[in-house]
Amino acid sequence: MKTDFGTKDFAAFCREHRPGYHADYYAMYSSWWDGITTEPNLMVVPVDDHMVHRGDGLFETFKCVDGAVYNLEAHLARLENGAKAIALQMPWSRGDIRRIIGEVLKAGGRRDALIRIFVSRGPGGHSANPYECPEPLLMVLAIRLPPPFMASHPDGARVGLSAVPNKEGMFAQVKSVNYLPNVLMKKQAVDAGVDFMLGFDKDGHMTELPTENFGIVTTERVLKVPRPDHILAGTTMGRVLALARDHLVPAGVLAGVEEADVPRAELETAAEMLVFGTSPHVTAVTEFAGRPVGDGKPGPVWRELSRLFEADLKNPAMLTPVV
Repeated sequence: MKTDFGTKDFAAFCREHRPGYHADYYAMYSSWWDGITTEPNLMVVPVDDHMVHRGDGLFETFKCVDGAVYNLEAHLARLENGAKAIALQMPWSRGDIRRIIGEVLKAGGRRDALIRIFVSRGPGGHSANPYECPEPLLMVLAIRLPPPFMASHPDGARVGLSAVPNKEGMFAQVKSVNYLPNVLMKKQAVDAGVDFMLGFDKDGHMTELPTENFGIVTTERVLKVPRPDHILAGTTMGRVLALARDHLVPAGVLAGVEEADVPRAELETAAEMLVFGTSPHVTAVTEFAGRPVGDGKPGPVWRELSRLFEADLKNPAMLTPVV
């Protein structure tokens, strides 16, 4: 162990430390140094940042395809609302962030990427006092864009039941970096050999998956998702619900769309189950708690919603060019 590790040693470390996963990291901006790096070893956060030692920060994740970001304004609105909820002053405008996203993509040399934005309370101490941080920190990262779930799992997803306690109230509604329950849910899924785990609130109503929203289609052809007061309001879910109301209800494919409390027992009779998320898009659940959903195959509502959503990804009104 070297006891006088310095900048020259770190430079040598950067030259030699090249794990395979670094290939997925394209570029990152940090307001800490007000610059962009393509060196993955420099894509770091100060250890005294409140986001590191207190979970005092927010994040957003969205996709950029061919130089344009899908549904960007919804993501930025949720970021701003989260900042207000935790009294974190953001000095960056939406225009600033859009410009930085474009510069990060240019530096990374990619027009297709997953963009991650982090806004932290900032560095400045190691206590729980948020006022010890002189200014917040902004990081914008471009990484590899994974394919949607159904592209690599055409038979659909398997979902289990999570035993991890659910986040409640504001802590469920704000997209903060406090994701330990989500991590434990994902670990459960991997350990159980399923794709996702579904959580339930203290009253036994379904909530969400580790990083995705969840919905069911009843035998009466009603698409139901949880009420927004005990889940994170997903931008993909919100857009899919709007598409369902505008197109599938008038066409008679669905009888209605509802935000409601959905008890565990109602899941047993669901005709279809659906996953919504930035990465998985609209995903069909074909196995739930070890039993087939419907006939065990992706259903008609999934097919129509997936078709509508994939078309919406190319809708100019939903795209913000950044490169």
